[in-house]
Amino acid sequence: MYLKSLTLRGFKSFASATTLRLEPGITCVVGPNGSGKSNVVDALAWVMGEQGARAMRGGNMADVIFAGAGSRPALGRAQADLTIDNSDGLLDIEYSEVTISRTLFRGGGSEYQINGAPARLLDVQELLSDTGMGRQMHVIVGQGQLDAILSSTPEERRGFIEEAAGVLKHRKRKERALRKLESMAADLARVSDLAQELRRQLGPLARQAAVARRARAIQVEVRDATARLLADDVVQAQSLLEAGDEDKEALAKRRRSVEEAERVARARLSELAAVETTSAQRLARAGGVWEELTGVAQSLGALADVAGERIRLLASAPTASHGTDPEELERRAEAAGREEAELLDAVETARTALSDATRVRTDAETAEKAADQELSAAQRRVSERRETIARAGGRVASARSRHEASLAALEQARSALQAAETREERARDALAEAGGEREGQDDATAVAGKGAVPGTAAEASAAEAASRAAAVHEEATRRLAEAREAVSAATDARREAASDRATWTARRDTLAMSLRSQDGTAALLQAGVEGLLGPLAEHISVERGWENAVAALLGVLAEAGLAVDAGAALAGLESARGQDVGAVRLVLASEPSMGVEHDADDEAVPAPVDGVLVARELVSVTRQEHGSLRRVLDGLLKDCWVVEDIETARALRATLPDAVVSTRSGDVLAPGWVAGAGRGSSSVLELSAAHEEAEAEAAAAAQAETSADAALEEARRGEEVARQALSEALTALRQADAEAARAAETMARLASAVHAATEETGRARRVLDRAEAESVQRTAELAAATAALAEVEGESEPADGVDAAGDVGGHGPDRLERALERARQEREGAAEAAREARGAETDARLALRTAEERERSSRGRADSLRAAARREREQRAAAERAQQRRSAQLAVATHVRDQARAAAETARACVQQAADERATIEAERAEALAATNEVREEIDQLTKELGSLTDAAHREEVARAEQRMRLESLAERAMSELGLELEPLVEEYGPHMLVPEVVEEPDTAPGADAEPADDRTGDHTRARARQAGHPYVRSEQEKRLAKASRDLARLGKVNPLALEEHAALEQRHQFLAEQLADLKRSRDDLLSIVEEIDARVQEVFAQAYEDTARQFASVFDRLFPGGEGRLVLTDPDDMLTTGIEIEARPAGKKVKRLSLLSGGERSLAAVALLVAIFKARPSPFYVMDEVEAALDDTNLGRLLEIFTELRQSSQLIIITHQKRTMEVADALYGITMRDGITKAVSQRLAQSDRGTAVTPDA
Repeated sequence: MYLKSLTLRGFKSFASATTLRLEPGITCVVGPNGSGKSNVVDALAWVMGEQGARAMRGGNMADVIFAGAGSRPALGRAQADLTIDNSDGLLDIEYSEVTISRTLFRGGGSEYQINGAPARLLDVQELLSDTGMGRQMHVIVGQGQLDAILSSTPEERRGFIEEAAGVLKHRKRKERALRKLESMAADLARVSDLAQELRRQLGPLARQAAVARRARAIQVEVRDATARLLADDVVQAQSLLEAGDEDKEALAKRRRSVEEAERVARARLSELAAVETTSAQRLARAGGVWEELTGVAQSLGALADVAGERIRLLASAPTASHGTDPEELERRAEAAGREEAELLDAVETARTALSDATRVRTDAETAEKAADQELSAAQRRVSERRETIARAGGRVASARSRHEASLAALEQARSALQAAETREERARDALAEAGGEREGQDDATAVAGKGAVPGTAAEASAAEAASRAAAVHEEATRRLAEAREAVSAATDARREAASDRATWTARRDTLAMSLRSQDGTAALLQAGVEGLLGPLAEHISVERGWENAVAALLGVLAEAGLAVDAGAALAGLESARGQDVGAVRLVLASEPSMGVEHDADDEAVPAPVDGVLVARELVSVTRQEHGSLRRVLDGLLKDCWVVEDIETARALRATLPDAVVSTRSGDVLAPGWVAGAGRGSSSVLELSAAHEEAEAEAAAAAQAETSADAALEEARRGEEVARQALSEALTALRQADAEAARAAETMARLASAVHAATEETGRARRVLDRAEAESVQRTAELAAATAALAEVEGESEPADGVDAAGDVGGHGPDRLERALERARQEREGAAEAAREARGAETDARLALRTAEERERSSRGRADSLRAAARREREQRAAAERAQQRRSAQLAVATHVRDQARAAAETARACVQQAADERATIEAERAEALAATNEVREEIDQLTKELGSLTDAAHREEVARAEQRMRLESLAERAMSELGLELEPLVEEYGPHMLVPEVVEEPDTAPGADAEPADDRTGDHTRARARQAGHPYVRSEQEKRLAKASRDLARLGKVNPLALEEHAALEQRHQFLAEQLADLKRSRDDLLSIVEEIDARVQEVFAQAYEDTARQFASVFDRLFPGGEGRLVLTDPDDMLTTGIEIEARPAGKKVKRLSLLSGGERSLAAVALLVAIFKARPSPFYVMDEVEAALDDTNLGRLLEIFTELRQSSQLIIITHQKRTMEVADALYGITMRDGITKAVSQRLAQSDRGTAVTPDA
């Protein structure tokens, strides 16, 4: 079997479809860094089921999909197809060639296929389980995995050998079995709890079934009595309906006579109403005339009064007043016009003065601006002269500072050179002292390169200290393991004790709940009646195993309460009857009459048959204060025997026919009756004994849990001490390793210090040379700058113009200063003249504004005076016209007043005549109204009588309706309660029918099954034995119904489905018992499977470990000539969980710890372990990614020899950069990358003519 081909589509950098055709032997994949070689290894691991994103060198699994590069966009899925040659049939599948495909979509979906058929990840893993593939994937060795193998725990190293040995499928089978066991344990506990709960429910449900049978008989009585009472009610209602019909006819006759008298009275009332209406119309007309005449008289009087008031007002009107004379107003208007013309002339004069002031101000500002420009030019010439001198001085200062800095740097370089030479000398002395020899002063570089040779004694001392620390560390590790085992054992013991305590506590609480009875006796005992001591079961003790037998003999008294004496028992019965709690059973703790009989029978009676025990000898009293209870129990169990089984009971009954015998299971044989306990039922005495046992066991389990807690705490303290010892040993071991490392580090540091001091001395010399050259250069620069400054200060500037006084020439600086001063004076004079001109302009502008304001204020005064004169003339004309109108109105008002007074007198006389006529009409109307009232009173009396007759008729009708409704209600009740119509009810149960005597059937024996009653109409009659009947008496039937109702209520809540539920519950209990047995058998089968797997795993692992250890020693000796390497089990006594440690000691070294080896030695040791596994349990193929990268040429040659040997039995795919590795390969694949996309080229080395180039598929 070997890997035949690998096709990649969209996997990481393989954007296009690329097929790698692999051959048996060694195939090398080569290429530059970052070209995608390791992606081939990732693809092989991924297609064979790798699930870790970190193993794929990504953050999540979607990172394996091509993410885009250059012009190629990202793809939506990645696919890898691996074809395996299975011609040797190593894979458990009926194909000579197997293709495994895996596809991952960017949305998160994933698909597996085997030969094109959809498959699961589990199918792929099981198919490859015998090839060494598993969770560790040791046949694929990626980059960095060698160091991970060495740094892994012993248990993880065991996983490599297990996978190579094919133990993985056995481990998975065991894991599935253990998961089934865990789920089965929960199912088993659940089924056990359900079965126990069903057993507890069967007893109460049987009692409910007995109550249901009794309730059926009582319900028959309730039905018969109810039917007869309903029939009696129906007959009475029908009689009342018949009697009401006669009263209805008499009321109708009286009603007709009253209605006729009312009709005559209403006709008389209509005639009187017509007379009253005529009188009312005449009175209304007379009243209207009187009101009109009265209104006219009042209107005329008011008109006379208004006219008189008008005359008075017109006579007293005031005369009109006049204002200023219009002529005076005309004169004032002419004076105001002359003043306005004068103000206009003043405004024109002020405006001319403002124009002159503005022109003067403009000229002054122009002269000021010219003076400013002249002053600025002079200042600029002076500044340029000063700036030239300052620049020359600055250059001199800069050259002087650089010269001083160069001198200081020269001195500092000389000091640094001297200090460096001193440090170099001291470093050489320290190196010579540490190494035991001294190198020559002229060969410092060679000494720094070679370093110091460490002392042999120091190395031996450090190695010995490290060996001792390692031994102490191993001993501390062993003690810590023992302490952890002790803690684990103590934890298991505590967990088991806690489980027992919880189990017994739950059983105790469950039994306590079962012992709480809900009948009348329990209610009475809870009421706290004085003299009642509690349940009888709490005061007696029965020999273990015979509780059901004694309970069966005591019968219902086994659940009875205990009373002090007969008085207390009677008081309890009275209390129960008052509270109506139901049936009550009490046993007397003191009964003198039973004591005499017991004394007469004290002698022991010999057992007539073997295996027979006297029942009273099995019962004892738990409390001594109730000593007389012993005699009462002996009296109750007199002539009672207990036996093991029913055959012995029959034999005893044959010998003693009068004996009462009970078996251990609770079956009773007595004269005239037999009782069976039923399967799965438990008596009160048995439950009480079980409760006491559970309480004792719970206390013992609590004590055991306390002891286990103490032991666990002690074990934890021991573990903590061992952990501290291990920590101290580990610290000592690390210190020893650190001491050895520090010695080597000291020698290296001293050699490095010598080299650094030599380098520093050379650098100091070079710095000194540069400082001397720079000092000479800075001195020359300072001299040149000084000469330039002197030249600038000594040169003269010729005059370039004529000054203000007419002088020509002069010294440059003095001339510029005099010109600057003249320009400043001229500018100040021009500024003063401009300020005066602006002040004059402001004064002229204010004068103009003042004249304009005065002109505006007097502009409309003349027009106003002229308008006032015109208004005054118009007002005087209007006053004359108003006086004329008032004179005319006064004459008219006097005439109207006189005429109105005369008309008012005439109207008052007419009003008096109209009042007399209205009084006469009112008298006639009063007479007609009195007659109408008499007739209305008569009608009211008749109406009241008619109403009373109507009410009587209504009451009679309501009574008949009530009787009809009562009949309907009785019909509905009969139909709903009895299923009968009224006629059949009265015909069969009416008062005329005789009441038959009822003989009740005897109660069915406890535990016997009975068929449910038939509820159809009339079935109760077939359940009766009819004898001579007696007449119906309602009071007797009411008493009979009340008694039956009380009996039914005394039974309490009745479950009508108790019989069916009891049968169904018993069937379910049987089913659960069978299921429980099946679960236990399945658990035993799974445990046997786990044991077989453990034995198989132990055998296979032991053989694989022995072979691997032997191969590791051989391979290590080849890779490390003269060295020693071996594999060691961490726990040889437990081959199922033991880990594997690696001990490696190269030649010439005494240490065996892997952490003290060099990087190359660690890699070679890891390769040795993998090769040993490969040889001990060969796999069809191996994939290695640059495993030889850290090896030198010699070790690489040794490793390649081993690879050549592995080629004979397995296929090797190697990712490498080593030329020698490529030389031993049978085929080469070149991997290259362009624009972020990987491409592959193959070359077969064995037959060069068959080399082919692989290009992406179309």
